[in-house]
Amino acid sequence: MAKIAVLLLGLALVLAFGCQQKAELPKVDIGIERETIKTVLDNYISSIENEDMAAYGLVMAHDPQMINFGVSGDPIVGWDSLKKVIEDQNAALSQTTIVATDVSVHVAPSGELAWATSLWTFKAVMGDKAIELPVRCTWVLEKQADGWVIVHFHKSIATG
Repeated sequence: MAKIAVLLLGLALVLAFGCQQKAELPKVDIGIERETIKTVLDNYISSIENEDMAAYGLVMAHDPQMINFGVSGDPIVGWDSLKKVIEDQNAALSQTTIVATDVSVHVAPSGELAWATSLWTFKAVMGDKAIELPVRCTWVLEKQADGWVIVHFHKSIATG
């Protein structure tokens, strides 16, 4: 009789925990989040084209441990290093224009993380020489208290 009672108790517990509904994630309007993220990426481009470090600082996370990859050189570790790289880029280049195409944005169901890809035609003048680069971009964004910020990017030059 005790074995039957233990078995029934065990079965009751399995059913009770097994039938619990999964906690639902808050409803997220993915379409609105995608458009907001596209605006962040557009603002990133505008900050580069206008050499506007204040605007650049608004779209980037200020994480000392983040790691980003530009089209060349070593990994860029932390906000302070990234800021220096962009300041040096601003000093070396002028007349920068970026045309982004094939922008694709994916938002996690939680609405707190997103990733995007895009292709750039990057044009600038270095000294007296015009340059044009086909750049492939991958972005990771996080929704923080103040909105979406870029927490990682990886850029590479298409070859071949």
